[in-house]
Amino acid sequence: MKSSRRTFIKNTAAASSAAFVAPTIISSRAFGANDRINAAVLGINGRGKNHIKSLMAQDDVAVTVLCDPDMNLLKERQKEFKETYDEDVALEQDLRNVMDDKDIDVISIASPNHWHALTTIWACQAGKDVYVEKPGSHNIWEGRKMVEAANKYDRIVQHGVQLRSSPAINEAIGLLRDGYIGRVYMSRGLVFRWRDDIGIQGTSPVPDGLDYDLWTGPAPKRPFSRDLVHYNWHWHWDYGNGDVGNQGIHETDLCMWGLDVGLPTKITSMGGKFLWDDAKQVPEVLTSVYKYPDEDKIIQFEVRPWVTNAEAGVTVGNIFYGEKGILVVDGYDKYQTYLGRDRTPGQSGEDGGESATGVDRGAGGTDGHFANFIEAVRKHDKSILNGPVETAHLASGLAHLGNIAYRLDRVLTFDPDAETFVDDPEADAMLSRDYREDFVVPESV
Repeated sequence: MKSSRRTFIKNTAAASSAAFVAPTIISSRAFGANDRINAAVLGINGRGKNHIKSLMAQDDVAVTVLCDPDMNLLKERQKEFKETYDEDVALEQDLRNVMDDKDIDVISIASPNHWHALTTIWACQAGKDVYVEKPGSHNIWEGRKMVEAANKYDRIVQHGVQLRSSPAINEAIGLLRDGYIGRVYMSRGLVFRWRDDIGIQGTSPVPDGLDYDLWTGPAPKRPFSRDLVHYNWHWHWDYGNGDVGNQGIHETDLCMWGLDVGLPTKITSMGGKFLWDDAKQVPEVLTSVYKYPDEDKIIQFEVRPWVTNAEAGVTVGNIFYGEKGILVVDGYDKYQTYLGRDRTPGQSGEDGGESATGVDRGAGGTDGHFANFIEAVRKHDKSILNGPVETAHLASGLAHLGNIAYRLDRVLTFDPDAETFVDDPEADAMLSRDYREDFVVPESV
């Protein structure tokens, strides 16, 4: 039974917004030497550097393996690791060898999007607990398989939506639930990031030290290009999901969490490339609308790449609309409310500040989100996760639905319970992908 959609959102939202306590770690004095958690970080070019830092900041946690298809990057990170922590760290190019390493307890995934789901599934099958970056999945079907794998193998899987570990954002969700701005009927996600012309670099020989077959993994293998490796894969459909499936996953997650909804019934999306004739495939500008007829609610989502205005003072964040006012979330850790026709400033909050009741909110961020993950690993209790695997599937799924509607250029009708489109084989074909041999996301996990 696919119970993780609307019921999951409703249950976790109510629980986590009620009496939120900043994540804590059990004191290292409570554990012996054998209680150290050994972690491997997979994908170390961009966000993986933050994973290394946050894991090494936790009590009795050690990053013992760095894994990436690019040996050149691995050697750089190994040198930096030694300089920063005065410790050695092992290097591995093939993530399958990491799965086989019995000394590894935790897998932290910061590889490109097309690898997230399969890596999570393999890790669960290998008995590892997982922290996986957003988006949890590259398509909707494999996101469901992630949920199934985590449940089947009873693994702890945390999704990298760190705003869920923000005390201030949890406080804001509590205000929405308590009716502070009245009945909340609409949320708006904003991703206005500065995204430049990436040019067209064309194909070239695979650089020495890069295992390009491993980098490609489940995706179709195209000729090597600097248009893809290392960062610009975000803007190609085979590997990335555009900015709505990049930065936007924080905001899609918060839209659904704040509105107390799961996947939508009606989806439409429109946009395009209006600025540059470069190698990007995804739209630079994208406007998506998700409607929930049964709940009488709606989500609007806006992606802009260049010179633009802010909305309610925000360029990356969320706006919630209620009968009595609006609630604005700015980034990952602060919010402000405005009440009535005159937009009178109401309650506000920011991590590290003091709440209206005089309670220190504490800090969230990536360190706090990893702290929550490690606490859940130690206790083997997925119920205390702030960003459980269901959020990886649902928040990513909302972005995927918008992208499908954009690519098909028409309004789509979706069945959230079946997780398929209604009488639409063309759209259904885009719920999954063809996987390369040796890198197949299995039907039965």
